[in-house]
Amino acid sequence: MGLGSNSSMRVEWVAAISLAAGAAAVGYLAYTRFLSKDKCCKAMVNLHIQKDNPKVVHAFDMEDLGEKAVYCRCWRSKKFPVCDGSHTKHNDETGDNVGPLIIKRKEA
Repeated sequence: MGLGSNSSMRVEWVAAISLAAGAAAVGYLAYTRFLSKDKCCKAMVNLHIQKDNPKVVHAFDMEDLGEKAVYCRCWRSKKFPVCDGSHTKHNDETGDNVGPLIIKRKEA
């Protein structure tokens, strides 16, 4: 066994370790993307609105709404429950596509 065989053995080990590391990285990424349920189920939507209440509920009488009412669904509005357009910034930052709930009277 000369110097040349030792060098080729080292190259084979480097190749084997690189292949194993690559396979481990792909496996980890596949697990976190497709099999891990923790990240989707534990994320909070409401970050700051009425956190002292066990459940945030708003009720309105239809007669009080006027011709049109626009309500927040992204939980980022500074005028919650009324939409102030904060969903636009939220969508740009997160890639989400949430928009407001618009309630209007049916035209006769």
